Amino acid sequence: MRVMYVSASPQLGGAEASLADLLASVRAVQPDWPLHLVVPGPGPLERRAAALGVSTIIVPLGSLIARLSERGTSERPARLHARMAFAAAHALVYIGRLRRVIREVQPAILHTNGLKVHLLASWADSGPPLVWHLHDYLGSRATSARLLRSSRNRCAVVLAPSRSVARDAEAALGIANVVTVPNAVDLQRFSPCGDRLDLDRLAGLDGAPPGAVRIGLLATFARWKGHATFLRAIACLPRSLPIRAYVLGGPLYGTVGSEYSLQELKLLANQLGIQDRVGFTGFIERPDAALRSLDVVVHASTEPEPFGLVIAEAMASVRPVIVSLAGGAAEWVTPGVDCLAHTPGDTEGLASRIAELSRDAALRGRLGRAGRSTAERAFDRERLARDLLPIYQSVVDPRRATEDRAVNKETRM
Repeated sequence: MRVMYVSASPQLGGAEASLADLLASVRAVQPDWPLHLVVPGPGPLERRAAALGVSTIIVPLGSLIARLSERGTSERPARLHARMAFAAAHALVYIGRLRRVIREVQPAILHTNGLKVHLLASWADSGPPLVWHLHDYLGSRATSARLLRSSRNRCAVVLAPSRSVARDAEAALGIANVVTVPNAVDLQRFSPCGDRLDLDRLAGLDGAPPGAVRIGLLATFARWKGHATFLRAIACLPRSLPIRAYVLGGPLYGTVGSEYSLQELKLLANQLGIQDRVGFTGFIERPDAALRSLDVVVHASTEPEPFGLVIAEAMASVRPVIVSLAGGAAEWVTPGVDCLAHTPGDTEGLASRIAELSRDAALRGRLGRAGRSTAERAFDRERLARDLLPIYQSVVDPRRATEDRAVNKETRM
């Protein structure tokens, strides 16, 4: 089966990393399938796909479209709509180019990854069944939800990484064909064995004192990822507690109003008086090596998390995780067993969990080992293809899929 994937970004945020894992899983199970990836420009996702033998095609998205963002901006809807109108010419150019590429490749399935390309691929009206892979909540994005709702008849099936996102999509789109396919990680790459990064060198800091517990937040600089909560929690901790904190990552998408700048976060650290306790490493292309360099991983999202890939990656790396317990992230962790948890946005609660883990090496070890067990049970990357391929078959040949379900039902009886 020839499958074409379309990504809204060439970077490796959570949605794109999930797509890269999906490509690897499909490639492993179906090595002869022709797989194609359309990206708006060169970048880490393109390189990951090419290394898997996936044909990559660059179709520029246009700067006005790339910078559009409904999330994290306080501008009035009228201004957002005006910017969308200015971007319309870019959208028409992209749609025309995408349509030509689809006609040349002739995929059996068109699998889109990102709100913008869900819409643009729908408007291309190019023929093959369309699969939308949602990694966002639509309930808080009125404009995106309205536009997608108007195009829902073009979509054969919607995929969601969690039941939380699936329920939200069904309500926002008025449909019932949302299928939950949890994300996965490479359990060999994300493991306790392997190289580590010198985080102090990357952050331009002197080496941490002997015995210091390294606490890290690994995330893009999206404002809802909780960087301010993390920094304020570090400021709450007593100076006598031997910790060194790290903010790992950077702004990736360039969307208006949705991301912190590095300067903003450094200024906040200075205002809190913790500039000597926190290092900023910049973008990390090897998250596995970065996670192995930490003693505690913090997930601090202030809004419900669609999935929380870094949580799964940290668990697979046998690192204890403090989880912001909301959304999809709450569906597959067990606080006190394979993680500690705090309420989203609760600075004092997060500080308390960091202090607890910093003082208790045995607890860190127990949570890390239990987290690895959870990752092996729930997030083995081989599962992705097993979940996904029957869905592809069902949209390419609905009649055969119905017959297969009937046979399986009789077999179970």
